[in-house]
Amino acid sequence: MTASSLADPLIAPSILSADFARLGEEIAAIEAAGADIVHVDVMDGHFVPNLTIGPAVIRALRRVTTLPLDTHLMISNAEAMIPAYVDAGCDWISVHYEACDHLHRVVQAIAESGVKPGVALNPHTPPEVLKYVLQDLHHVLVMTVNPGFGGQSLISGVLDKIRTLRAWIDAEGLDVRIEVDGGVKVSNIGRIRSAGADVFVAGSAVFKSGNYPETIGLLRQRALDSDAGLIG
Repeated sequence: MTASSLADPLIAPSILSADFARLGEEIAAIEAAGADIVHVDVMDGHFVPNLTIGPAVIRALRRVTTLPLDTHLMISNAEAMIPAYVDAGCDWISVHYEACDHLHRVVQAIAESGVKPGVALNPHTPPEVLKYVLQDLHHVLVMTVNPGFGGQSLISGVLDKIRTLRAWIDAEGLDVRIEVDGGVKVSNIGRIRSAGADVFVAGSAVFKSGNYPETIGLLRQRALDSDAGLIG
């Protein structure tokens, strides 16, 4: 990635919106449909008001797909749980700035385990909190909804945060991806891409579409159209 360009867009369907009774089949379907990454939302009922899955399910997912498992830890005491998620087979792990007392230490622990580290920011959290760890990250996960539930609408004001992060990353020549999670769909991915994102988490937009290949293809094409100046 050069200092003035985005990486190719990656589409990361979030299994939070999948049919959990058919999870293995759902993973196979999005892989066949052209997904680049599987986004896995882990919630503990404390840091966010919802409860989802843990390492045992991720270990089962690891057996049924070769796609990278991008695990978003919306949990308290994330530092203590990193080894369990590494052992389960995660490829990317994002922890929340708001949930980590010693963020740099957590990021280093993830990286030293051979997993790609990321930090997630809630909509109200300013990008300045990443000033002293940005160079150590593989990705920043920008929440464009308040975390906890799928199917929410994108908070458009957060796009300015993406623009700020993109400017910093480009100015420093860093190889850090900007991932966006929350309300991403075909009708707005062009605006999100124009702001500077290159990884797009889409849950209900994919899993409720009825046609995974078509939707994933449209999401990718709209992002590329934005690069070409066709939409914005």
